[in-house]
Amino acid sequence: MSVDLSPLRLGFAGTPEFAVPALDALAAAHKICAVFTQPDRPAGRGRTLQASPIKRRAGELGLAVHQPASFKPPEAVETLRGLKIDALVVVAYGLILPAAALSIPRLGCINIHASLLPRWRGAAPIQRALLAGDARAGITIMRMDPGLDTGPMLMSRSIAIRARDTAGTLHDRLAALGAELIGEAMDALALGLVREVPQPASGVTYAAKINKAEALIDWRQDADQIWRQVRAFNPWPVAETRLDGAQLRIWDAVPHEAPAAGAGAAAPGTVLAAAADGIDVACGRGAIRILRLQLAGRKPLSAAEFIKGLNIAGMHFDAPGAHFDAAGARPPEP
Repeated sequence: MSVDLSPLRLGFAGTPEFAVPALDALAAAHKICAVFTQPDRPAGRGRTLQASPIKRRAGELGLAVHQPASFKPPEAVETLRGLKIDALVVVAYGLILPAAALSIPRLGCINIHASLLPRWRGAAPIQRALLAGDARAGITIMRMDPGLDTGPMLMSRSIAIRARDTAGTLHDRLAALGAELIGEAMDALALGLVREVPQPASGVTYAAKINKAEALIDWRQDADQIWRQVRAFNPWPVAETRLDGAQLRIWDAVPHEAPAAGAGAAAPGTVLAAAADGIDVACGRGAIRILRLQLAGRKPLSAAEFIKGLNIAGMHFDAPGAHFDAAGARPPEP
């Protein structure tokens, strides 16, 4: 038997691309009274102000947009109160909502979080799951409380992390899952069918914000750890190393299933082989095969394109060896 649900009056708070599918799904089924997103930020080489992905999408949908720098001032809370909404849906908003704001909507403030709580509370759950080698990721819909991702869970759903998943591909899959799950959650809330479950006290981990310094590869680590680093930092900040002092970003790599001859004896960071199908590099244990890489100021290239006219076999990442001309290629031997 189908139930005819009246659209809810919702507020939406989000900032990055991850939140866009959820906004689209909710706007199609409910009345979005207002969208909250972070203020425009300078970006790009010209440092010009740019609107967030959510602000751009809200404009396309004809929705009212508010951009408070903080919810601490009373006027920001009063703006929310004046909307008389049933619920505020929050997705990667990036601003802290005080207790005064959390108590305003009739059905509360509902958050879409990109992890299987209580694992990976915090800012970077997708990257941290990949770095840790987790087998599964997921979405948790929770009621917000004053803590950091500590509120009771309304529902969750998991997906397998694929061997070739990067932070970018996993981001997109979870964003779509979040949009699907929030629709189900809002229907259940409207019908009073949600059973809230407190988060367990065990299994709590914290997903700290990604620091660019984490992208620098330490070749003394084992191949699996470096492989996870490459995947977790694609598309940002991108795992990197040095070749003759020049930045070399590594966009794609795979573990070397059968470590190349000499991998066990070669110093970590040594280029064991360089061929069209990949560049094999010794790690602290095992080896990885680099498939796509990028010199500073150049476009990303496949391994086959990168090694044209450039013999890097036997060279060492993080140590001098090759010398590049202005075009990014090694000059001919004298």
